[in-house]
Parts: sequence; C-alpha cells; structure tokens
Amino acid sequence: MKKQSIVIGCGSGYAEDNLEPAIELAKKANLDYLCFDSLAERTLSMAQMRKLNDPNTGYDVRLEQIARIFLPYVDKGLKIIGNMGAANPEAAIKKVQEIAEELGLKNIRLAAITGDDVLEQIKETDPVIYETGKPLSELPGNIVSANAYIGADAIVEALEKGANFVIGGRLADPSLYLAPMIYEFGWEEEDWERKGKGIILGHILECGTHVTGGNYADPPYRVVPGLDRLGLPYATVEENGDGVVSILDDAGGLMTVDTVKSQLVYEVHNPRNYITPDGVADLKNVTVKQVGEKDVLIENGRGKPRPEKFKVLVGVLEGYIGEGEMSYAGPGAYERALLSEETLKKRFDRYYKDHSQEIRYDLIGVNSIHGSASPMPSEPPYEVRLRSAMRTESKEVAEAWAHEVELLYLLGGAGAGGNRRNVRQVLAMYSTFLDYKDIHLKVSMIEEVLQ
Repeated sequence: MKKQSIVIGCGSGYAEDNLEPAIELAKKANLDYLCFDSLAERTLSMAQMRKLNDPNTGYDVRLEQIARIFLPYVDKGLKIIGNMGAANPEAAIKKVQEIAEELGLKNIRLAAITGDDVLEQIKETDPVIYETGKPLSELPGNIVSANAYIGADAIVEALEKGANFVIGGRLADPSLYLAPMIYEFGWEEEDWERKGKGIILGHILECGTHVTGGNYADPPYRVVPGLDRLGLPYATVEENGDGVVSILDDAGGLMTVDTVKSQLVYEVHNPRNYITPDGVADLKNVTVKQVGEKDVLIENGRGKPRPEKFKVLVGVLEGYIGEGEMSYAGPGAYERALLSEETLKKRFDRYYKDHSQEIRYDLIGVNSIHGSASPMPSEPPYEVRLRSAMRTESKEVAEAWAHEVELLYLLGGAGAGGNRRNVRQVLAMYSTFLDYKDIHLKVSMIEEVLQ
C-alpha cells in the first residue's frame, strides 16, 4: 500500500559532518529515512588513494562510527541510505555487517550498490575530458579511477529487495533523497514532474546545515542563532512531490524562506536546468512559504527527462606536492616574509625549475586566496605566514622543496618560526561524460556480497 507522506532526514552534508544533530533527528523526528551524503570530488579522490594503498579500504573513514551509532535505530525501523561506500561499497557493506553481528542486531538487511566504477568503459571509449577539451588518452599521468554519478534507480531496487541499510559509491547527492519518494509513492519511471519536485527537495536537504543557517550567516547583515548547536533538516514529503522542510524545535539555527532560497540556488548553474542522473529539475516556478516557525513549504517544482550522458569523475596520478610554511610576526613581519619569498624564488630558479610542473608562493592573510587580484595591504600586517608548494613528478624533489621552506630559519628574514612541511601524492580529478547505457549498476544484498 502506497504511503501518503514520508519523513526523510539529512544525516550529513559532507564526509566529516557533525553527527550529533543526526542523532537528534533519529531520536526525535519520527523519520522513515535518514540519508548520509559523504562525497565530493575531494573526498572521493581521498577514498581512491586509500583504496590504492589498501584494497580493503576506500570507504568513508567514519563508516564504523556511523554504523555503531545508527544500526540500533535501523533495527527498530529506520532506513538508512548513503554514499559512504565511496571507492569501495562492497568492503563497506562487509564492515557494516561485522558491526551488526557484533551488536547482536537481527533486523538488519544490507545492500551494496556497485557499477559506478567505469574505469574500463572510459578506457575503451576514450571520451573527451571537459577541462582539457582533449581525449582521455592524452591526459598526463596514470589513470587509476573513474566513477560515474549514478541516480536513484539502484537505491529503489535495493529497497524493493527489502534492504534497510543501503550503501553505494558515487550516488548523486539529491538521488539519496529522491529514491525513497519513488519507492514509497510508486512514481512511474517517466513521471518527470514528480521526480523534478523530488530532486529539488533532495537538493535542499543534501547540504545539511547549509539550509538551517550555516551557509546563510553573514554578520551583521544576517544573524543566525545557535550556530554552536545547529540542527540538520528533515522533510515531510507528500505523494505529489511537494514537501515541508523543518528543523527540530530545540535545534539551533533557522528554517526560513530566505535560508531555503539561499540553498535552492547553491551550486545551480542554470535554475531552469538543474541536471542530475535522475532527471532535470526546473526551479523557475518553485514557491517557498513559511508555514511554521521552523517549517517551510516548497511547492511547484517541475522536471524534465534525465540526460543521455552521465558525468564521470576521472582520477589521475600526477606526481607529488611538496609544501612548506613559515611564520613571521611583529614589526617588519610583512617585509621579512617578502624577503624570504624572494630567497625561495632565487633558490627555485637555481636548483628546481627544470624539475617542477607548477610552483606557487602565498602570503596567508594577504594574497593566498585571490592571488594577484588581492589588493596591497593598506597597513603592513602584524603577522604573516609564508607558504610555498611545488608539484613535481619526483617524490624526492617534493621532499627537498618542502625542506627548502624549513631552511628559511637560517636563509630568510629574522624571526622566522612555526615551520610546517608536508609531502603528498597528487590524485588529480577530471570530468567527462559516459552514455547512460554504458553504466551497468548492480544491487547486491549482503548474502550475495559474502559469497
């Protein structure tokens, strides 16, 4: 029997989000579903690096914590959906199974969604890379990963199989929330109107505390109370796809027309065509209405058919970065930092420029974000931190450059201190597109994964 409404909560807006408000939702919001978004380009690349070093890892670093906290709620009827599988959904679901058995829970039905790994497909098709305008085969470096943004269909299949804890890889953010709507309300495959509304609600929920004031606060112009106990959002969704987005009465933050509108246009390049793997949402006629102190009604979204091609993130090993930082404080700090920067540049030209792919110098607090577009300081800053980073093919060269910054203790201006250095391997992320028909998803219940 189809439900007339369901309640879906946001468990996280990014990989290392605060779990306390998610626990509060699980306790108090009478949820049917709790969805965890754990991925972005950066976090997926980090997961791929972990998997390269240990093929039994590559999932969300907090997966065990999430499982221990929320599996008891699943045992009592809550359903959880997340992309915590990151680069390795099958290993993730095995880990959750271990924890469920350790906790002695009996009502857990686990499912892993695989198939977003499309490395072999893109090697065969050699698609054009968006950032370069050239074929994949012309990228420098070693291509080690490719993950397609996948949609709600596989989640719906998992729910139909009886799963109550569903983990995938690069499941698109709004898809986590759209899938329960499709499943519970029985929306048809080509019901683009309702799917468009569901995508819009998912987009509002997906960034978590963004919509409850975290991305809205801008004192003194926009003041948000209770940022230290900011609540996560949840939505009561009707069968037609409209819904009320809320926060708990005792949660910090705001849920207002303005906070919702701010999130509505966040990361949306074209409001008439917000493209996802499940369809294209049209935000033009969306209406937003305050219906309670912490409740906002979202209506009149629309949708169009899904794209024929899905976005793919491609990971390429491109050498190493050697990075170092040094601080200067007191009278003349700015001038001493400039002197040290000049010293580094001369040593770079003498010893390193033939081994470098990219070099940069930053004065943190002066020009490290906007670079050459930054205005000159009207008054010399009292403290400055100099940072330099080099990208190179050689780990040894990267280590040597990081050490060069440390040598500023003796080679640069007086009063240098607080050195920090770091060397890391670079997994660059590029984007391309792959035909929907070439992405082969698989839903495996835990029994199949363990076979």
